[in-house]
Amino acid sequence: MLEKIQETAAYIKSRISTQPTTAIILGTGLGSLVSEITDRTFIDYKDIPNFPVSTVEGHSGRLIFGKLGHKDIIAMQGRFHYYEGYSMKDVTFPVRVMRELGISTLFVSNAAGGTNPSFEIGDLMIITDHINLFPEHPLRGKNIPYGPRFPDMSKAYDQSLIEKADRIASEKGIKVQHGVYLGTQGPTYETPAEYKMFYRLGADAVGMSTVPEVIVANHCNIRVFGISVITDIGVEGRIVEVSHEEVQIAADAAQPKMTEIMRSLIALEE
Repeated sequence: MLEKIQETAAYIKSRISTQPTTAIILGTGLGSLVSEITDRTFIDYKDIPNFPVSTVEGHSGRLIFGKLGHKDIIAMQGRFHYYEGYSMKDVTFPVRVMRELGISTLFVSNAAGGTNPSFEIGDLMIITDHINLFPEHPLRGKNIPYGPRFPDMSKAYDQSLIEKADRIASEKGIKVQHGVYLGTQGPTYETPAEYKMFYRLGADAVGMSTVPEVIVANHCNIRVFGISVITDIGVEGRIVEVSHEEVQIAADAAQPKMTEIMRSLIALEE
């Protein structure tokens, strides 16, 4: 595994001339950020040794290297999901490659169903913690020596980044929620009973990504900031049928606000 990570990182280094320390996983709600990246270099996933290929409609499959403001960054345009049939090692492989490339801060976004009754469709939720309900753990197996065998997860989401994001949102008049994200394997959306159970477990939103990447990032000593766009509501009496297309429409509507927060937050990174 380590040899594959190093082989992939070596290939990427041969294709770029920058040394970024900041990475972004452009999940749902952050697609428009691509247009703001300057001096761009694209590498398709299919051309990268050992990389999986994204199969989800609406998700591109390439790495983008360039500048966001004055910052050199890596952006993943399209992530990998457990429900696509990949192992957790495949899902989180790019994060380990990021570590090998020298990344120290990771920004992630996603679409999620809100289980908190105070949430509305289109709300942005800054992730403060998560609940892992994936059936396979991304650190299962031989420990890769990027971190300890039993990494601490008490501060999985960086508090200083959360505080900075709150200040940015306040200054720009953007409403944000805080909450716990619960990760499930998918690919079905939740039943009403499942939504109710997840809320009772302590989840404010539920989705099918992010948690594995955040676990591995913490193992690699990479700071994490995560944000969800609430694209449907899983609250009793407010649940309606939802489709992938409707999720994308709700996420697209929230993109300007999410992009503004991320752009400003990344600009503050040293």
